[in-house]
Amino acid sequence: MDYFFYPSSVAVFGSFKKGAIAYEILRNIVEGGFEGEIIPVNPKGGTVEVAGRTLQIRERLDETVDTAIIAIPAKFVPELMDEIGPLITGAVVISAGFSEVGNEELERELVEKAKKHGIRLIGPNCAGIFGVHGRFFGSFEVRVRPGGLALISQSGAFGGAALAMGNDEGIGFSAFVSYGNASDLNESDFLEYFADDENTKVIALYIEGVRDGRRFLKALRYATARKPVIILKAGKSAGGARAAASHTGSLAGSYEIYRAAFRQAGAIEVEEMEELFDAAKAFEMYSRAGKRVAVITNSGGPGVLATDKLERLGLEMAKLGDETLDKLRSFLPPQCSTRNPIDLIADADYERYRRTIEVVCKDENVDSLLIICVPPIFLPSEEIARAIIEAECDKPVIVNFMAGELVRDGVELLEGRGVKNFPTPERAAKALAWLARG
Repeated sequence: MDYFFYPSSVAVFGSFKKGAIAYEILRNIVEGGFEGEIIPVNPKGGTVEVAGRTLQIRERLDETVDTAIIAIPAKFVPELMDEIGPLITGAVVISAGFSEVGNEELERELVEKAKKHGIRLIGPNCAGIFGVHGRFFGSFEVRVRPGGLALISQSGAFGGAALAMGNDEGIGFSAFVSYGNASDLNESDFLEYFADDENTKVIALYIEGVRDGRRFLKALRYATARKPVIILKAGKSAGGARAAASHTGSLAGSYEIYRAAFRQAGAIEVEEMEELFDAAKAFEMYSRAGKRVAVITNSGGPGVLATDKLERLGLEMAKLGDETLDKLRSFLPPQCSTRNPIDLIADADYERYRRTIEVVCKDENVDSLLIICVPPIFLPSEEIARAIIEAECDKPVIVNFMAGELVRDGVELLEGRGVKNFPTPERAAKALAWLARG
């Protein structure tokens, strides 16, 4: 499926008036820096200006392209597929108005036309696709920075919200696909594809329901054997299942069956969007971590909250060795607590954090570190961020910088060096729990 996520040419079908879906997709492709050939197509012809470029609108497609993105009224899509079938390899049908509104016959016709020409199909009723490392943004959703997360979403709107939230959370993406009604390619196909994609480190999947449970379980096992798979399942309740059926025409089915399948395959199920991104951030940084955690903080309260959460999640507070304790006592002020959690107190500076991290990291009883910083107004958060970045430590380090504006500069510095921030002690603890089971 490289022709979808790493295409060399693309044709976009639809209206190119400003604000129209096809126009917005075209704008995203051009502004995103796509280096391949871009062909806008509309029977009216003309030109379109987008991102400082003037593109000729073709009245019909008259050359081969890797992928076609189609945003025209649903009733015309099967006929178009027949017309362009010999010229394309893959098609992304944005258009809605198919099985999700009871129009199964039109969707069947679309699939038949695609199969006739050997075309693989994403959609219909979807929000499009991103191949971020191919600088291909074939969707009207917000563009994202390159990274290791491939997001597969049955819902276009959820996918768009997740991309925007991912930007806010400092997530880097390898790809995004909204597959809508899954008339041809579905979640199982994308799981298998991203499992083998070298730019993808972790896969996140939003699903409401699947049609072929056996195929899905096989694909999920294939993917989880190669990289972490995080799943957010909607339609767990009776009401949610009914909503899912009317949304994408999917069968949500018994949640207990899904949950058992996720566990059996070794996938990580999360309960909400926030958790999905926290898990993704953790796995972007590390493949796994042990259960014995050392907490280093400059504030006692958050250290206690982290300890409570870690132990509730089945992790252990590491028992520091005597040599480690002696080294810590040799340079820490006497009012600091060297028990785990290690409380460096409010005036902890660059040197105190860096030396503590390095000493604790060398302790053979410690598998991972959770570093908490609640900076006082007289200490810039970027100083503590620099200490974390520059400390010599070869074990997983999860960071919790708290207090909004006060830590903004420190968080930016961390993220610039690939260190993700978790805004609360509990979220940081949960990140370590996922790594310990991943």
